[in-house]
Amino acid sequence: MLNLSQVRHDFDQRSFLFNLEIKQGSIVALMGSSASGKSTLLNLIAGFIEPISGTIEVKNVSLSRIPPNRRPFSILFQEHNLFTHLTAMDNIGLGLNSGLRFTKEEKQCIVYAAEKVGVDEVLDRLPGQLSGGQRQRVALARCFVQSRSIWLLDEPFSALDPVLRYEMLILLKSLAIERNITVVMVTHDISDAKLIATNLVFLVNGRVEVAFDISELSNEMTNNPFIRNFIKVVE
Repeated sequence: MLNLSQVRHDFDQRSFLFNLEIKQGSIVALMGSSASGKSTLLNLIAGFIEPISGTIEVKNVSLSRIPPNRRPFSILFQEHNLFTHLTAMDNIGLGLNSGLRFTKEEKQCIVYAAEKVGVDEVLDRLPGQLSGGQRQRVALARCFVQSRSIWLLDEPFSALDPVLRYEMLILLKSLAIERNITVVMVTHDISDAKLIATNLVFLVNGRVEVAFDISELSNEMTNNPFIRNFIKVVE
């Protein structure tokens, strides 16, 4: 589904080199210590930065020279996901029509997505009138209305309180399963990975140290000192 082969990027006297294969429909937790390369990897996939060499492919089609807005990804960050001057409805609708002139069918899609994430009663409000959790739900609804098959998430719920973060993660998992969406999510919290991930990719010094099925986490915690030490620190 998503393949990175010998993808190299140099920055600030550091060299990153990624090889990774992600299968359709998987939910991948991307983990590692600070400056291990998690956000760099996500930005390379999204097209926000270009590699010096190597290939990034989706369904065997190279993404080389394809700008970020034309790549098959929906992207959700920790914050700054919404346009403050647009209502929740328009923010969601941007995923369908950047001109904000919605057809009847598009309006139905927006309302349906809002209902799925629980913000259908605040569609007329601006982001400043919403809680942090509501804003992230609106951003998630915008991902949901798009037809893109891969979601890239950079610690989208880390600023939320534990109860709300749990609810958002469960919601994310259910939406991804419903649409058979492939999810790549940066997180520092091993409990997030245990809760929703099918796979875990662990980075060390700008490289993929190990990638494995989440069911193998206990074995990897025992056998891999990088993972073992990381989990001790974050806990």
